[in-house]
Amino acid sequence: MTSHAPMRQAGRGLAALCALALLTGCASTATSERSRPEDPWEGFNRQVFAFNETLDRYALKPAAQGYRFVTPDPVETGVGNFFSNLGEIRTTLNSLLQGKGSNAGIATGRFLINSTVGVLGFFDVASHMELTGREEDFGQTLATWGVGEGPYVVLPLLGPSTVRDTAGLPVDMYTDPLTYVEEDKVRYSLLALDVIDTRAGLLDQERLIRGDRYSFIRDSWLQRRRFEVNDGELGEDPFATDEFDFDDADFDDAFAE
Repeated sequence: MTSHAPMRQAGRGLAALCALALLTGCASTATSERSRPEDPWEGFNRQVFAFNETLDRYALKPAAQGYRFVTPDPVETGVGNFFSNLGEIRTTLNSLLQGKGSNAGIATGRFLINSTVGVLGFFDVASHMELTGREEDFGQTLATWGVGEGPYVVLPLLGPSTVRDTAGLPVDMYTDPLTYVEEDKVRYSLLALDVIDTRAGLLDQERLIRGDRYSFIRDSWLQRRRFEVNDGELGEDPFATDEFDFDDADFDDAFAE
């Protein structure tokens, strides 16, 4: 499964290290027929993907379905807003590291407004005020600093990632306010709620998956991630350049055929 807001960073560092430790031994399992430049460890990735899918099928997805069934829509929206508001802190710090002062200011403003007027972030007042920016994390910061994306990798429990994003997970963990909740029961309860709420938000999107589930999720995730890293820029449109020089005769010949 994919997620617009991945599982909270607690425990990510350990899972990332476990995944990277296994890569060398499992890289050779990918078949040449299915090998793609961005996914050289496909054999290993598919095994981890299958493990994650099994866990999701029998535990996470039923929990998300039950959560959606018993939770009124306004409450579910409020829970999502609360966790998104916590993410503004990470966005502020990474925007500063990337030299994006304007986005850092927006994220700070959003956090202050939603944390106060929005009652701890349960109401997204800032968006109603048209104060919106881009989410940033340390993986995006590394990209800004010139670190290459690296191969695609599926992490146990955490799902799709790249080597660059995996390297950024420990920093993201330490910029997550939930990491500093001292009471274990409270911290783990909030983490579980965040994961279940995020999963519930993906139930409808699952219906869009077609063909090979692994390939679909990989390609969709990489496309979305690159879109985020490039701040929404899709690259140059070849049809918007002067390289294509058409005249009326070209179209006349085409229709004549």
